[in-house]
Amino acid sequence: MRECVLVRVYGERTELLVDRENEVRNFQLLRAHGCAPKLYCTFQNGLCYEYMQGVALGPEHIREPQLFRLIALEMAKIHTIHTNGSLPQPTLWHKMHRYFTLVKDEINPSLSADVPKVEVLEQELAWLKEHLSQLGSPVVFCHNDLLCKNIIYDSTKGCVRFIDYEYAGYNYQAFDIGNHFNEFAGVNDVDYCRYPARELQLQWLRYYLEAQKGTAATPREVERLYIQVNKFALVSHFFWALWALIQNQYSSISFDFLRYAVIRFNQYFKVKPQMLALEMPK
Repeated sequence: MRECVLVRVYGERTELLVDRENEVRNFQLLRAHGCAPKLYCTFQNGLCYEYMQGVALGPEHIREPQLFRLIALEMAKIHTIHTNGSLPQPTLWHKMHRYFTLVKDEINPSLSADVPKVEVLEQELAWLKEHLSQLGSPVVFCHNDLLCKNIIYDSTKGCVRFIDYEYAGYNYQAFDIGNHFNEFAGVNDVDYCRYPARELQLQWLRYYLEAQKGTAATPREVERLYIQVNKFALVSHFFWALWALIQNQYSSISFDFLRYAVIRFNQYFKVKPQMLALEMPK
């Protein structure tokens, strides 16, 4: 396996969802900071890169304290990466607007009755942007797709590494963490009972903040981040639901994307009142 390389061929019509040139730039940037494998070559419809030793984690692993500490530390490290140039803008709203436009213009007539009407989606998208933009979450370099299988644990070195940088880019700090917390539910067998409880989240966030600051985090700092993260977890449901509607239309992968979109929309509307009730510490 030491002589193994990984070749990834892009999926059908994925250029609708992913900026491939940006993915390569992000790959090289993460590699320069010791956070990604070696990129050997790119070709028109794929990449070839170094194989990372270790195991891809599952939902049962990422809630173990020794592993979630390593994940929090690695995320804190990635969030400190800066590229030279102008102040970064979050990619979230631009990407979601693009996905929504695709859904509205190309998929709308074939939408299932279980999916909210396009008018409802448009209202929710406007509300999310207005509400979340005011929370003061810093814009940092994010992975943006930290599901379990994108985390590789190397037990010989006692470290984790993140793979798959298709969605990486500047975004709200709280989105990256909230999105990861949603992934505790899994992908193939989604169960939001596995969403991390408050105590687990607070411990995770303490590890993250202390790695980032180099000093102990105050309870107020942890509580503030906790509220930002749980509010941004809402928009993560919406983002991946729109993504799944597009995949359902174009992907050749054997996966029920429509069912996944419905699950994410349902969870969004279910937890929205709870997240609205959370108030930032004074």
